[in-house]
This record gives sequence, structure tokens and C-alpha cells, in this order.
Amino acid sequence: MFYYFAYGSCMCPVDLQRTMKEPTHHYVVGPALIKGYRLGFYLQYRRRNCGALDIVKDPKSHVEGVLYHLPQRMINLLDQREEVCFNHHQAIHVGSYRPERVEVFCKGQRYSDVRTYTVVNKLPEELAPNDWYFNVVMRGAITCGLTEEYCWKLFQHMYSLQKEQLQYHLGSIQASISLKSLSSD
Repeated sequence: MFYYFAYGSCMCPVDLQRTMKEPTHHYVVGPALIKGYRLGFYLQYRRRNCGALDIVKDPKSHVEGVLYHLPQRMINLLDQREEVCFNHHQAIHVGSYRPERVEVFCKGQRYSDVRTYTVVNKLPEELAPNDWYFNVVMRGAITCGLTEEYCWKLFQHMYSLQKEQLQYHLGSIQASISLKSLSSD
């Protein structure tokens, strides 16, 4: 067995079950947090064409998530889901995420050496999640009992990224229409 801290789509036991091919809700220890990190959408999730969550070191912040106690047999499936790939020749991680060990606080207890994942090659700016990812993250956060304040903060952050992205695309469309109307004159 190993402890796993989920802060993105894996917070949702139903979505994690899709990867593990068996129910995972009974492996939930509870809502948890890590100190010294903040969330950001610094990965382009190619399969869904949207931003995906990452944790970034920030001494003034914390990240809430879900602590699981999973059987060892699930570690390879979890690594595959997170697109972990280690180049042994160069001794570097070349996949989307790499495992990281963190200290987690859950139900008044401290858990050391807990597995989580962080993005290998972070985008320079955050990329908005799509509606599917947004909903899975929120479903996991609410279902597993993250604090109401944190859930609202998470919702607002994802919503503002989507709104910014929409405004950018609308501006691009308007500029394109303006150029076409000028060239037809």
C-alpha cells in the first residue's frame, strides 16, 4: 500500500476508478492538504485539448486535495494515467508528470513520503480547463469534502481562466472579421 495525494481530476473517485478498473472510493482516507504549494494549470492535456492542474512551490500557499491509501498494484496504472516517462539513458523525466514526495495533513495527522505528481515541462502561462475537466475536478473536491472556501476558490480560478480564454478567442475572431471586411472594400 502507498499514500497518494490527488489535487486534480483524480480527486474524483469515480474518475480514478476509470483508470484503476475497480472501485476506488473505499481507498479514500479523506480531505487533505499540502503546505508550500499552489495550484496552476501549467500542462496542456493533449487528450482533452485543455489545461490540466499542476502544483507549484509557493511558501505562502497550500493546496487541498484527497488522500488515498492505494494498493501497490495500482502504482503503474497511476503512472500511466499521469503520463510518467523516465529516460534512463539521460536520467531525466520526459513525460507529462513526474512523481514527487510530499508531506500531507489529513484528519489531524501528518503523513510523510506521500506520492503526488508535478508537471515536468510547465507552460509559461496557465491554460484554461475545458468543461469536462472543470466538472470532474469540482465533483471530486465537493464529493470528498474539501473546504467550502477552497472549493469556491478553485471554482473561481477555473472560471476566470475559461472567461479569459473565451475573451481572447472572441477578440481574435473580431480582428479576423475586421481584416476580412477591410480587404473586401
